[in-house]
Amino acid sequence: MSERRVWRPFRLSDSPAQRELEVLASAKKSMDVRKAFQSNPHRVQELSFELEGLYVDMSKQRLDTETQSALLALAEEAHVRGAIGDLFGGERLNTTEDRAVLHMAMRAAPGDCFEVDGQDVLKEVLEVRERMLAFVDRVHEWHREGQITDVVNIGIGGSDLGPAMAVRALRQFGNGPTCHFVSNVDGAHLESVLEDLDPKSTMLVIVSKTFTTQETMANARLAKAWLERGGGELSRQLVAVSTNTEATEAFGVSGSQTFGFENWVGGRYSMWGPVGICIALSVGRDRFEEFLSGARVVDQHVQTADLAQNIPVQLALLGHWNQNCLGFRSHVVLPYAEDLNRLPAYLQQADMESNGKNIARDGEHVSWNTGAVVWGEPGTNSQHAFFQLLHQGTEIHPVDFVAFAKPTSRYHDMHRMLLANALAQAEALLQGKKAPEGEPHRAFEGNRPSTFMLFDRLTPKALGMLVALHEHRIFVQGVLWGIASFDQWGVELGKAMANALLPELNGEQQVGAHDASTTALVERLRE
Repeated sequence: MSERRVWRPFRLSDSPAQRELEVLASAKKSMDVRKAFQSNPHRVQELSFELEGLYVDMSKQRLDTETQSALLALAEEAHVRGAIGDLFGGERLNTTEDRAVLHMAMRAAPGDCFEVDGQDVLKEVLEVRERMLAFVDRVHEWHREGQITDVVNIGIGGSDLGPAMAVRALRQFGNGPTCHFVSNVDGAHLESVLEDLDPKSTMLVIVSKTFTTQETMANARLAKAWLERGGGELSRQLVAVSTNTEATEAFGVSGSQTFGFENWVGGRYSMWGPVGICIALSVGRDRFEEFLSGARVVDQHVQTADLAQNIPVQLALLGHWNQNCLGFRSHVVLPYAEDLNRLPAYLQQADMESNGKNIARDGEHVSWNTGAVVWGEPGTNSQHAFFQLLHQGTEIHPVDFVAFAKPTSRYHDMHRMLLANALAQAEALLQGKKAPEGEPHRAFEGNRPSTFMLFDRLTPKALGMLVALHEHRIFVQGVLWGIASFDQWGVELGKAMANALLPELNGEQQVGAHDASTTALVERLRE
């Protein structure tokens, strides 16, 4: 196990390497990347990386080798290598909850080594995985026999965003029941999903670690009642992903159809195990294991690759450079693949819930930027929505283009059109265009940064790689910023206040002490 160094207080404001970066930034902020290409014929090679069917081109960013060297010095100063060792070594990196962070074990292969407090955890992980996949095999048999046609996943946050994104992304590999997702406590969400389903052939998968999540359990109770009214067989059609077996049994879920996971797996990092059961139900055992194998490729890469060639580390350093040196505060994600249309929403939680923190690990407020604002939509739809702002807006928003060389549909000509748009938009952001005489509104200033991620094909393995790249990027950025990336206390306050407000809205108790605006709204709603 590596020396435990990452949790020593590291403050960016006290960092010599950061001070050097800030000096560099004063010169590089106005860097014209177009001229950098002209002066350096090796720029693309120097700022591009490859890994098993993935090509990452960062050459359109406002970077050069001098900046990269300074960023690597910061990574050394922040002990990024030691932090990665501690992550995989099972150290309790989630300090505010005193937990290890070991979601990587959920995608491990036999022979790998993962320990928490000196205890091997892989044996149990593999046993639970096999039990889950054996159940998936059984459901696929029921599906072939016409007994189970649909599955409804009921969860929220990490119990919804990752699995929903992955099921949609792997649409072309689906060979099991159709999977639907319900998350919002707005009854319209549940109603819109159930209205076209048959309760006799629909399986409910309720995903809640504690089996107490307000939104999830409200939806679960209504869905269970729908199943019962329609003649569903509860013993076979109810599935739970939870560690609260007492509550799942009381709800009517059999022990053989309940799957748990350990507290060292955070919600937004949990789709690799039982939380991802709907992914496995959709694509089957073999494809799910390919999905895990892709993430494992990145796990091995981040541990072994030199930091200068380490893709998640390089992406993390780039994000830090853009945010804390160049002042670019948002991160735009543009998948040029309709099947990845939920990727931006998934990354919003993965990134903003992890690194949206203003308190450092030493308990003091930070004086630097942490989590970026993550947003985006699939291309080409996004081109007709917000590209006006990307090209001609007053602020610069660095872009990630995500594309695939091979088509995701049988319409190959349309895929070439899609790729042409992706390449053209990245080039247009860089090159810009001078305005015709007397028409300044047609000027594109260009020199707007982007990264291009090109995969060979959207496969389960490629999707696993893509997600794991971002997981490790987010972790490394948390190390650089000296924050705890694996808790989410900022989610708790609003939830607690909602629980207190509900009986007031129901008229079960008097309106409590609120600010004048909230009091007025509650009273208006009670009327």
